[in-house]
Amino acid sequence: MGEVAVILKVMPESPDVDMEKLQAEIREKIPGIQDMRVEPIGFGLSAIKIAMITEDEEGSGDKIEGLFAGIAGIDRAEIESLNRML
Repeated sequence: MGEVAVILKVMPESPDVDMEKLQAEIREKIPGIQDMRVEPIGFGLSAIKIAMITEDEEGSGDKIEGLFAGIAGIDRAEIESLNRML
């Protein structure tokens, strides 16, 4: 089917979450991550922006978001863009 490039925004549970530790755990548990950056939101809260490549299959967006649900310290993961690679 091909591959898709996905940009996600991962929100921590609180401003007290150790972002370095959370990034390390995400890299360990989620395959296909190409880039990861901390982006300040406001009031001491930051999000992690993730660029990754995954297989293009039906329901892949929900599957990707579900992978992040099992990681401690994450409130939610939202897909910001999903583009088919040529």
